[in-house]
This record gives sequence, structure tokens and C-alpha cells, in this order.
Amino acid sequence: MTKRPLELLAPARDVECGKAAIDHGADAVYIGAERFGARAAAGNSLDDIAELCSYAHAFRAKVYVTVNTIIYDNELDATRRLLRQLADIGVDAILVQDMALLDMLAGMPIECHASTQTDNRTAEKVKWLKSLGFSRVVLARELSIDEIRQIHESVPDVELEVFVHGALCVSYSGLCYASQYCFGRSANRGECAQFCRLSFDMVDSEGKIMEKSRHLLSLKDMKQIDNIEALAEAGATSFKIEGRLKDMVYVKNVTAAYSQRLDSLVARYPDRYCRASLGHSTHMFTPNLSKTFNRGFTTYFASGRRPDISSPDTPKALGEYVGKVKEIRGQWFTVAGLSAFANGDGLCFINDERQLEGFRVNKVENNRLFPLKMPAGMRKGTALYRNNDQEFERQLSRQSAERKISVFFKLCADGNILTLSVQTEGFSGIAEESDIQLQKAEKPQHDNIVRQLSKLGGTSFVCAGVDIPDSFDCFIPSSILAKMRRQAIEQLEGKIRHNERPVNKVRVGDNVPHLYPSRYTYLYNIANSKSREFYLAHGLRAFDLAFEKSAPAEGIVMQCRYCLRYALGYCVKRGGSPSPYREPYFLCLPDGRRFRLQFDCAKCQMNVCYDEN
Repeated sequence: MTKRPLELLAPARDVECGKAAIDHGADAVYIGAERFGARAAAGNSLDDIAELCSYAHAFRAKVYVTVNTIIYDNELDATRRLLRQLADIGVDAILVQDMALLDMLAGMPIECHASTQTDNRTAEKVKWLKSLGFSRVVLARELSIDEIRQIHESVPDVELEVFVHGALCVSYSGLCYASQYCFGRSANRGECAQFCRLSFDMVDSEGKIMEKSRHLLSLKDMKQIDNIEALAEAGATSFKIEGRLKDMVYVKNVTAAYSQRLDSLVARYPDRYCRASLGHSTHMFTPNLSKTFNRGFTTYFASGRRPDISSPDTPKALGEYVGKVKEIRGQWFTVAGLSAFANGDGLCFINDERQLEGFRVNKVENNRLFPLKMPAGMRKGTALYRNNDQEFERQLSRQSAERKISVFFKLCADGNILTLSVQTEGFSGIAEESDIQLQKAEKPQHDNIVRQLSKLGGTSFVCAGVDIPDSFDCFIPSSILAKMRRQAIEQLEGKIRHNERPVNKVRVGDNVPHLYPSRYTYLYNIANSKSREFYLAHGLRAFDLAFEKSAPAEGIVMQCRYCLRYALGYCVKRGGSPSPYREPYFLCLPDGRRFRLQFDCAKCQMNVCYDEN
């Protein structure tokens, strides 16, 4: 049986976060260039990306760059130049949303990955993307494990990348126009203003208030660490951590947690799986996913629809549950639970008005906590959460992991020719020394040879063993051993870094699947002449320009698998009660703008619509 490589894909806000991700066990990282990434605030220079490529490739790890926004006509030339430069510095793949990039990438030694921004939720869409030359498809976050399995079985020869951790968008990615509509900041241009984290009133067609001032579209964060094995069995190749705007502590902690889980899976099934890169990370702390930014956790739709996936009280981080308030006395209080606290910890709770209230611990004395000012809304029995753990932050502010590749040396002699070979996981290096007169040693040399060959400090390698023939009894100067060790390691490292990158064979595929109704063809996100030509060549005849270029008078600004009718218990189809409110329902912003909710029960989908009329 051929082993299937499993890839842990971590986010890199910048080159230092990228290096930290590699150190803590990532098999690949994804990073934004200076322009055209879906997180406009997370851009990086070509020099920095080249530095990250060099660091990652020493472990056979990969670097993917996000060029996954829609492109305007006046940006096409700049995009083409950027792609050539990224190929030249050794980037392994480009994440693409705009189909205009396919023609630009044709013939380049760089892979094309279909970003989740291309709305990848069906086997039909994945098969079409494969026909275009995409080697990998990043699936929609909303898919269940069974749906991922069905896609893999239908299109087994394309890599499937799945999100396993981090923030969730309530809309299918690539099909959210709410930020553009409300604020002129396009999510498809990397400038999302997080419309879904706002507070809304929900009213019915008669104006009756169903929910008041709640974050009705704000979801919890995804955590699929307990589904890693099931996702691998379903056919997932790459396990993606969200977070290109997240800080170093988040990257270190989350990467370490998932790397350890993947290592455990590989250890249980060594004949079935292997890691996609070389080396093993030793962590100098215990990962804890609750200790870094989160809004509470959900597995989303991994096992089907469930009611508890939103965070309507607050869009901000709750953190880890630490216990309930036990006693309040003047300027201090105590907490019932086993958690230890430190000066400077950030705590928070949901108050009686269902609002998040936070404060800092100014001083800790035994089990007494002294805030700078006692929170007005805190009561005996209040559930407390820690969203900033000072001790944990201190641990991860230092070096918190070391990654090394285990190598094995073999020394042998044939006459006066001395040969040293070094091997690791399918790669090898060799050094020979013929200008030497081998002489019988006066005392055993084994320990000194092992000691000299093990001096690998400053490299990414660690000696796991030295094979010396039992009959070998010659004296070798330490300087010769050191020279041969350096030569063999340099050759080994060169082979590890060398990667034959096939030319990208992007090609014209079959007709584009008609995914979207003719009434809303702006959902194809056609924003430039090259993209228009692409879709015309693939048989799409009637379509509008992208929402960002020509917004229609009415339409859908979000397509969501998350459904408020279901979340509020009014989905009779799924065991809910008949609603006492008259449809249609509306979400209303404080400034008076409102959005009609359209329930497409045939697709089990909720659309958020606007109407300029």
C-alpha cells in the first residue's frame, strides 16, 4: 500500500510567523504577497516570501501564496508580473479565485490551487476545476465529512484541502457581498469589514421584534481536531488552519496541537499515512486550543446540521472557561475551579444584558483576585472565561519548539578510500576521502567517530545513528571526519531542497457548471476582460459583471448554510415548532438598513438579500 502524505497547512501573517509554523510542525504555510490576497492587511514583500521559501524547503515543507482576489483590468499586468516573480523565487503554489490567472500561470513551474473563494461545494465543481489544471481544490468550510468523502470518491485524482480550525464566515466564501454593499469594502478584494459580526434586530413582515440587538450571523470558531482521522479517511489531503491575521502565539499553539494529533494518527497507521514534510518538532510547552483567540468552538457541519454553532451574544473572543465566581468581597473575588491565575490575566463574562464584559486581573493573592475595578455586572455564580493568559503568553514569547530531521550515517573503507554516507527518508548524501593513509588505531575509535559525526549544531539535522563495521579499527583524524560530515550533509540538504517542479499545464476544460441562477449571474465574480473571455470560452453566455463592478438593484448578498429559522427552532422540516411570526423575516441594522431572509429549503440554505426598492 502506498502511504498517503498528510499535510498540516498553517497561516503566516509574516515571515516570522511562517518560520514559527514550520518549527512547530507545519508541512506547509500560506502567506499573502504585497497585493491581491484575500487579507489585504496581511501583505508581504517578495524578499520575505523568498526567505520563507528557503526556510521551509530545508524541511521539504511548502509555501503557498494567496493571489485569491478578483482582479480589475488595470491590475492584470501587475498580477502577471507578480506571478512570474513568485515562480522565480520558488513558491510552490498559488491560490486562485479569478479565472483570469489561469492563462497567466500556464507554463510556469508552479501549482494552481483553487481557493475556497471559488465556492467549492460539489463534486461537479471540483471535477470542472480539475479539468482546468488545478492540482488542488480548497473545499467550502460548510461541507460535512460524508460530503467530503463523496467528492473524493467522485474525483479521486485531485487533492482536497479542508479547513480544520479558526474563524468561520457565515456565507459561502466568494459569495459574500454584504461588506461591499454596506461599506464599499469588498470581501472578494481582501477588504472584508465583517458585516456578519454586527448586531442586528430581527423582525417579521409585520414589524414584530423576534430578536433584539444580537449578533445573529456571528458564528463560533471551528475546531476539528477530534475529526482529523475521519477527515483523512474521507480523502482530505491538507488540513488548513485559518488565521493570516492572527499573531505568533496563535500560530505556535494551534500548529503544535494539530501537528501532535497528525503525528499520533501516522503512528497508529504507519503503513497508511505519512507526514508531507521531513523532520519532527519537539514542543517546549503543552498546546491548549482554548488559550488562544476563539469565540467558543464548533465542528460546524462536519456531522450534519446542529443548532449550537453561533455566538449571538458577542463576536469577540471568549477564551477558555475557568470557573464560576464563588465569592465577591469588596475589591476582590474568588473563583470556584482548579484554574491558576496570574497578574495581568484578561477575564470576561456575559452579563445580565447578554453583553460581553471584560476586565484585567490587577493582582493575585493566594486564591483572591483583585481587578483594577470590580466589574459592575459580575455576580456570584457568573461563568468566567480567560481570554488572555499571561503565563501562557510568556511561554510562547520564547523559543517554544525545535524541529530536526533525523539522519543516519554509514562509514566504510575500501583500501585507502574512506566513504561516509548519510540518509533520511528517501534522501541521501555521500562524501569520499581518497587522499588519506589509513593506519591501525592504537585505541578504539568508535566513540570518537560517533561524537564527531554527531556534531550537527546549526543545521536542521540530528544524528540518530552511526553504522561502523565491527572490523573497522583505523584512526581517522577528527578534521577529516568533520570535513566529510559537512560534505555529506551539504549534499543531503541540496537534494532535500531540490524539487522538480513540473510545468503548469493549465488548459481549457469542459463547459462551466451553471452553479448560479441566471437572475444572479454576478455570483460568477467576473471583474475583468480576461475573466469574461474565459467564461465565454467555456460556454457561459448570459452573465453580469461582478457585484463590485455593477451591483444590481436587488439580489443576494450572502448564501449561508447556517439558517436562522433552524437556529431559532422554527424549522418544521427538522423537528422545530411552527413560527408565531409572519414571513418574510428581516435583519435590521441600527442605521435603518434591512435585509430580507430568503429560505431555500430545497437546498437547505438561507440567503440574505437586499432590495433597493
